[in-house]
Amino acid sequence: MRRLILLLLFVGSLHASGEVVKVVFDLTAGDLQTFEKKVLKGIVAHKVHYEGRLQELEVSVVIHGSAYKFFVKEPQKSPFSDDVKLKGKHSMLKKRIASLAETYEVDFLMCRSGMNKLKLDPKDIYDFVSMVPNAAVGLIDRQDEGFAYIPISD
Repeated sequence: MRRLILLLLFVGSLHASGEVVKVVFDLTAGDLQTFEKKVLKGIVAHKVHYEGRLQELEVSVVIHGSAYKFFVKEPQKSPFSDDVKLKGKHSMLKKRIASLAETYEVDFLMCRSGMNKLKLDPKDIYDFVSMVPNAAVGLIDRQDEGFAYIPISD
């Protein structure tokens, strides 16, 4: 038992001293398959990879373009009400996106400028999504903080 505790403390200290790797995803994709593959599955895979190297991966996702639709609470009451695929998978998507935010500590940032154009109110968006004045500001700020940039588009 004592060896196990020492091993856990050693591994914990390695993890605590590991560097933090940062990435910001520029999410404009509105295609459901692209979103599932690159965001829902991809981010988890990236997190697991870095944890296996005893490093922390800090992830931010800046939402704009065609990607707003994945973050609305009620698609049927939004500009995306005609998207049949979205309505069919909305409940599952909500759970998986919430898991990214809560379990994997992914920071979601939404472009307020685009929200205004789509007539979306912050109350229409999941509570774990933060607002930035526009996508460029969100991306610039994150890159200025040392985040690597990766685009996710259709």
